[in-house]
Amino acid sequence: MPVTLAKNALSSCIEWQFAEAGDLAARIRAAKAAGIHAAEFHLWRDKPMGAIAEALAETGIGLTGICVDPRRSIVDPAERAEMIAAVRETIAATACLGKPALIVASGFRVEGMSDEDHFANAVAALKEAAALAEDVGVMLLLEPLNTRLFASMYLVSTTLGLDLVEAVGSPNLRLLYDVWHSAVMGEDIAQVLAGRMHLVAHVQVADMDDRHEPGTGTIDWAHVTKTLEDLGYQGAIGMEYFPTLPMPQSLQLTRETLGL
Repeated sequence: MPVTLAKNALSSCIEWQFAEAGDLAARIRAAKAAGIHAAEFHLWRDKPMGAIAEALAETGIGLTGICVDPRRSIVDPAERAEMIAAVRETIAATACLGKPALIVASGFRVEGMSDEDHFANAVAALKEAAALAEDVGVMLLLEPLNTRLFASMYLVSTTLGLDLVEAVGSPNLRLLYDVWHSAVMGEDIAQVLAGRMHLVAHVQVADMDDRHEPGTGTIDWAHVTKTLEDLGYQGAIGMEYFPTLPMPQSLQLTRETLGL
């Protein structure tokens, strides 16, 4: 079973952090030695899954999220079968890691398709995927991204993402709220999450503009942390950033900036 994390425990994106330690299994051990109790990474098919499972068991580290692999569109009916197959295969492949939450991106807009059809297709795909997740007790995390990185990405709005979660209506589908993606899109955290924090299961952080550790850029972290506290967020904080400092100093700056 997944490890129960303390409120607002930091989760290291070992895809980008503790790189000096070696492969992802070694990075998990390095994160534990640095006082981190949770981790996350991106795609799994190119990763040493057995070694990662051993490192998790050894350290007691909990995984807060892994991406559904391969990434397929939730809005393009031509990719629906492949998207559902990817969810099914990712559920099976990650069971040995403690059934972590699985991150779903939307895929790109389909030329000539109306907004209404994009939304309807996304709901249909997510309902099918959520049914698989419900059967095995896995959480799916729908993640809005941004148009700076992905010009034609469908889901680049927190409000739209929450609308989709509500429309699907599954307890096994929630939103991943990424502070950096949201800031790139000019959103205000208090406005987009007001009254809807119960639909958010994970939060990730990085600073503007260049996606480094909190405290290196222009985001008002006092506003972010107060909003999360006021709205009752109880989950982990995913450090999905590229460190500019050696990890001990990077973690210290992150903790000081976020008040953790």
